[in-house]
Amino acid sequence: MMMNGSVRSRSEVTEYMEEESLICKRLPKELILRIFSHLDVVSLCRCAQVSKAWNILALDGSNWQRVDLFDFQVDIESSVVEHLSRRCGGFLRQLSLRGCQSVQDRALEIFAQNCRNIESLCLAGCKKITNGTCNSLGKFSHKLLWLDLGSCSLITDNALKALSDGCPLLEYLSIAWCDQITENGIEALARGCNKLQVLIAKGCILLTDRALKHLANYCPLVRTLNLHSCNNVTDDGIRHISSGCHLLESLCVSGCTHLTDGTLVALGAGCYQLRTLELAGCSQFTDNGFMVLARNCHHLERMDLEECVLITDATLGHLAAHCPWLSKLSLSHCELITDEGIRQLGTGACAPEHLEVLELDNCPLITDASLEHLMGCQSLERIELYDCQLITRAGIRRLRAQLPNIKVHAYFAPVTPPPSVGGGRQRYCRCCVIL
Repeated sequence: MMMNGSVRSRSEVTEYMEEESLICKRLPKELILRIFSHLDVVSLCRCAQVSKAWNILALDGSNWQRVDLFDFQVDIESSVVEHLSRRCGGFLRQLSLRGCQSVQDRALEIFAQNCRNIESLCLAGCKKITNGTCNSLGKFSHKLLWLDLGSCSLITDNALKALSDGCPLLEYLSIAWCDQITENGIEALARGCNKLQVLIAKGCILLTDRALKHLANYCPLVRTLNLHSCNNVTDDGIRHISSGCHLLESLCVSGCTHLTDGTLVALGAGCYQLRTLELAGCSQFTDNGFMVLARNCHHLERMDLEECVLITDATLGHLAAHCPWLSKLSLSHCELITDEGIRQLGTGACAPEHLEVLELDNCPLITDASLEHLMGCQSLERIELYDCQLITRAGIRRLRAQLPNIKVHAYFAPVTPPPSVGGGRQRYCRCCVIL
């Protein structure tokens, strides 16, 4: 007889069944259920194949309160979701269908009807779902707190209207890369979901300043806002956020190329709790803007300033003087930064205990002197030095000797050979000589 993938004799099978029966007799069902509640989906399914008694206990809805099917995404069809919803019913609180591209609206309608206590639902990458899914959630899932619709590109403003009407407790929403969403959808969402704390709108290229105005007017509890690549957003939109969302802790406007120092001034005037600020690709920011920001936002911990090409050492001086909690800083492609700026950062309040990651890729003026200035940063875990042509292997060795646990990522291009002289190889090929 086959058991667990191996052949067992009849006596071994009998002994195994007797042991399983003894466990069921000695342990109350409630205790077995409690044990099963700590198992993942695969383990529960295996237990369900042991015996009829374990099948009943393993498939009890109380064991299926949190289900993540990401590992099975290729095999998950709509029928699986329907069966799961019938089994779990009101027990299910969290479900992840991330990447399950075969799941469609009908299955999620049945799911919403059966699992009305759902609080967290991840549908990221479920590319076949449409507004119909959000209509079902709005109709049946009134306890929903957390929803990820990332890359569900078929949904439109009507989906957000449905969520607004039926999911008033919503705190987290990702509509990343849902590129049909406009300011009308955000207005509808904000009016009905004023408990919203996190909005991930990365890649929603149709959003404008008016969308941010609606968000600021109706959702004062927003703490995290991601507007990556929302290139229609300007300083006016950020001013709205600054005036209405004073609890903001994390903001990403990377790729919003129209933003200027007005954005940094606005954040400094109203968002004192900022901890994470991502500004990659915002090439109009200058030292003046960062001076205002740093003097007012003292809780900054993580900053991405990649390709903020106008900033100089002065910006690092402001951050070093006013942001003692700074732990991760990206200055990649900030080509005006020199050793002096790194010196100020390395002797600033954040350096000894908090600075953990420093990215200096493509900073051509950085030399080994910068590495000397960083040797007192005892918490420094990683430094990026790709294409820093003035950094040497010897400088890196000295840094590692001082900070043995640091990870240094650097690349040294091979030396360009000098042109041949005298009797060496011809500089031009035969064809070029003839021509």
